[in-house]
Amino acid sequence: MKAITVKQPGGADQLQITEHAKPEPKDGEILIKVKASAVNRTDIINREKSLGYLDNPILGVEVAGTVEKVGPGSEIEVGTRVMGLVNGGGYAEYVVMPADRAMMIPNHHLSFEEAAAIPEVFLTAYQTLFWIGQLRANETVLIHAGGSGVGTAAIQLAKQIGQANVITTAGSEEKLDFCRSLGADVCINYKEQNFDEEILTITNNQGVDLILDFIGASYWSKNLSSIKVDGRWVLIGILGGANIENVNLMDLMSKRIQLTGTLLTPRSDAYKAALTTEFANKTLDLFANHKLRPIVDQVFPFNQIQQAHEHMENNKNIGKIILKVD
Repeated sequence: MKAITVKQPGGADQLQITEHAKPEPKDGEILIKVKASAVNRTDIINREKSLGYLDNPILGVEVAGTVEKVGPGSEIEVGTRVMGLVNGGGYAEYVVMPADRAMMIPNHHLSFEEAAAIPEVFLTAYQTLFWIGQLRANETVLIHAGGSGVGTAAIQLAKQIGQANVITTAGSEEKLDFCRSLGADVCINYKEQNFDEEILTITNNQGVDLILDFIGASYWSKNLSSIKVDGRWVLIGILGGANIENVNLMDLMSKRIQLTGTLLTPRSDAYKAALTTEFANKTLDLFANHKLRPIVDQVFPFNQIQQAHEHMENNKNIGKIILKVD
């Protein structure tokens, strides 16, 4: 089978299509004929630093496709349309997935490309909003990078499931308009406005209950200003840097802030299975009824993987960048 690997750690030019043996499903696994995969920031980090997804040399952590073969102990039927997270190997014609992590694609109105846009970003958004962030109805959440894959998923989940007030930031009017179309209540252009000042005005100097932070260091001070006493702050990215100078821990203590860092990809199979099960139970009907929708920015052919990675690195996308495998 054809698969995409990295020659050596570096830029997008190090991505290559190679031949690999088709994997075999073990106990509790299914073999998927991949129709579409998706590009994620974690793929770029892995390409640059060769961190490895559980020692899998093939990139890609999420796919959509059809079940080709079933390992012992799995009850999913061959031919079923599924989507979900894999332990690497998603940029390939075939991949194995733990059966308890497979989600049925809700209906035939969703293409494989749309289905591939769901698992990583919606599961990450669900985890950060509800499992870690403990978002409750009528609370206010600040979602940074509103036009990103996780951002567009989080806006929808916060409105449809959380019944929350959503404030989001993005860097262009096009992205802000799109965030509004997904249900965001207040949209702030971080290039033209100081988002912390806007938020304090909007919230009568109270701040927000929850922050989903993809940015990190460069937003540290403004996030501190923007968060309410007893607020929750979930760090899920460091696009603005990882190192902060002159941090005063008293700032966190005086506001009684809960600051949590999280990554989804390195978590255990059991954690991902439990998250997938709860997410599927809460959302698949909403996808079927079009109350939630996957956001596809652009679909690239398999042999244009370098261009797909460069597109993400240029931060031009609204929603997900998809790789058409089949």
